Amino acid sequence: MGRTKPLVSVVIPTRDRPHLVVRAVRSALAQTLDPIEVIVVIDGPDEATFQMLRQIDDSRLRVRTLPARLGGGDARNVGVTEAWSQWIALLDDDDEWFPHKLEVQFQSAEQSCHRYPLISCRLIARSEGGDLVWPRRYPKPGEILSEYLFCQSSLLAGEGLVLPSTILTTRDLLLKIPFGSGLTRHHDVDWLLRASTLEGFALEFVPTSEPLVIWHIEENRKRISNTTDWHYSLSWIQANRHLVTPRAYASFLMTWASLPAARGRDWKAFWFLPWEACHHGKPKMIDALAHLVIWLIPSGVRRRIAVFLEKRHCPGLVRHC
Repeated sequence: MGRTKPLVSVVIPTRDRPHLVVRAVRSALAQTLDPIEVIVVIDGPDEATFQMLRQIDDSRLRVRTLPARLGGGDARNVGVTEAWSQWIALLDDDDEWFPHKLEVQFQSAEQSCHRYPLISCRLIARSEGGDLVWPRRYPKPGEILSEYLFCQSSLLAGEGLVLPSTILTTRDLLLKIPFGSGLTRHHDVDWLLRASTLEGFALEFVPTSEPLVIWHIEENRKRISNTTDWHYSLSWIQANRHLVTPRAYASFLMTWASLPAARGRDWKAFWFLPWEACHHGKPKMIDALAHLVIWLIPSGVRRRIAVFLEKRHCPGLVRHC
């Protein structure tokens, strides 16, 4: 008998994190939706990861090791080209899914009237300080994607968010708009902004408000987002200014670029980023306040405050932890 075509292909790029990727793979294989396939793309020779994955005895798992390191975006693109399903779900190697994640998203995907739907969901942002449920809001009707992703209406983080591990979309979209090659950061929003320019693209969220993904953001673990290189963020947004509104450009500078600068205590950026935001963008008072909070209040304190406020106002949101 021939192999049953999977309803969804799960693509997981990884490198040098064998124990984490095994956790991610097991959460994908435990999905209530069936049949699926899980494609792990090891970004360059990595024997430890390969041997760990070999211990998983499941015919739905396929492992591909690239001959040389290309980067996370290129590794994802390889997985997409090898997928057998018309639907692709992305999963980062350090995240994990709740068992019904794909089932809920697949139901929404089948009901979508758009040619290139991107189905997303809420997640639990888990750190040493506690759990937070993000995004705190969904896009407003007609809201421009760059403003949903980058602009804030309050000082609490996680207002607008679409992470790779929350994405279910079509293989056709990922083939037409592949992930950028060579990017070390911002590859997710880079792809989202470019994909949103395609006619027929639509960002949709599942109807349930419960989180379907766990995003592990432990501060004591080496992660790309823990960098202090704010110049990279500045260069990226300058090169992509045509994809964002002036308001979103300013907000990105004073939050996304400000965070690594404040982490490295580079006070040149404290003055330069607001100047650049005013010179080429349209910041609002909330952007200036967010910039000050990032620089004056330590990240650990900010997170503890956010967790306290969430437990106070939304005590039932994290029952699934």
